[in-house]
Amino acid sequence: MVVRRIRDTDIAELAKVIKETLIVSNGPDYPESEIQELIDFYAPENIRESIKTIHLYVVCDGERIVGCGGIENMPDRKSESILVTIFVLPEYQGKGIGKQIIETLEQDDIFLQSERVEIHSSITARLFYEKMGYAYENGITTPNEEGCIHFEKCRSLGDRK
Repeated sequence: MVVRRIRDTDIAELAKVIKETLIVSNGPDYPESEIQELIDFYAPENIRESIKTIHLYVVCDGERIVGCGGIENMPDRKSESILVTIFVLPEYQGKGIGKQIIETLEQDDIFLQSERVEIHSSITARLFYEKMGYAYENGITTPNEEGCIHFEKCRSLGDRK
């Protein structure tokens, strides 16, 4: 598996990867209407626009994109960032690819300059983020009104490069 920054030529395939993951992996935890909203949100034109501010990576098995993940600065809090767009194709889940994505994001310049990093997790992914060392923000373990569970990782200044 190779992890690399997204290329413009990857965008259409990545939208399909995200769509399949949403339907198969997240579908059991969310109403169909919410899944469709997310599919629309991750349409190719929206991905293309988002990579103007997000450092987005893809994981490739040969030429096939099998996962992705991104990081961006919080717009109103420069010492904080957020992990976004983290997806792994269902048939590749449980094989260490998600861990590889998080490890890549945690080496990105944005992460290394952040004192605090957030993740807005799906219900489906909550145990994964716990395993990756992220804590429930404010100790809240239940989904908010948008169906997300907020996680965070705080880094001391000694950890920053």
